[in-house]
Amino acid sequence: MTGSTQPIDAQRLTLILNDLRLPAIKQSWPVIAARADKEGWPAARFLAALAEHEIAERDRRRIERHLKEAKLPPGKTLDSFAFDAVPMISRAQVMAICAGDSWLEQGANLILFGPPGGGKSHLAAAIGLALIENGWRVLFARTSDLVQKLQVARRELSLEAAIARLDKYHLLILDDLAYVTKDQAETSVLFELISARYEQRSTLITANQPFGEWNRIFPDPAMTLAAVDRLVHHATIFEMNVESYRRRTAIQRQKGAGRPPTYATIKTVEQSSPRDNQTDT
Repeated sequence: MTGSTQPIDAQRLTLILNDLRLPAIKQSWPVIAARADKEGWPAARFLAALAEHEIAERDRRRIERHLKEAKLPPGKTLDSFAFDAVPMISRAQVMAICAGDSWLEQGANLILFGPPGGGKSHLAAAIGLALIENGWRVLFARTSDLVQKLQVARRELSLEAAIARLDKYHLLILDDLAYVTKDQAETSVLFELISARYEQRSTLITANQPFGEWNRIFPDPAMTLAAVDRLVHHATIFEMNVESYRRRTAIQRQKGAGRPPTYATIKTVEQSSPRDNQTDT
């Protein structure tokens, strides 16, 4: 780089980089070039630095787009999930799931059971976030809301297309399955969604009731059996049978915490950000 004597037409280079759709290089090349000249980089190292910067920026922008489209509830991360409050959940197993490589490629499912307030929605959202950061596409939806949208699509004779559009998501998180009403129209579109994704794309479901009580959701026993069969065929199941975080907190508040051992500061509040598994249903 040190022997360069030809002036650079920066304006023309900008146009070329625009045509090549290399926005990160367009923004960064002057700074990287100055460093390369100063440190005497060979041309190959300079080119590699530009390419690596472009790839890193593309990855960042992709994750940003995927996070926006995922509609995950804010603040639900693995770091803020209280694994110690849910001893039946293995952190190591969850971390392996968050890699996503094998089970998402196979269209396998995840099912989280447990009473309200036990952390199902938090864990589901945290897994979704980790998967997005690892390059997968995720959509988080309350089951009742998505079912309503699919019902509209059915009335407009576009249900098949609406379900097909969900194929772009490697993982579809259906939160609060229990709140789907026991109505033939609602449960039939839910069943069609489950059937369409079977062994093709993965689904994560959170539910308050175990399978034995799913007849409260699906009015037809045969449909209940078929839905359960498709979901559990390739599934990891977590049973989160713990006391509600909200209930525990309310009881502790009634007892009175007394004077805390230390006074809260901005630093300590940030460090003890709520491990609120725990604000879900």
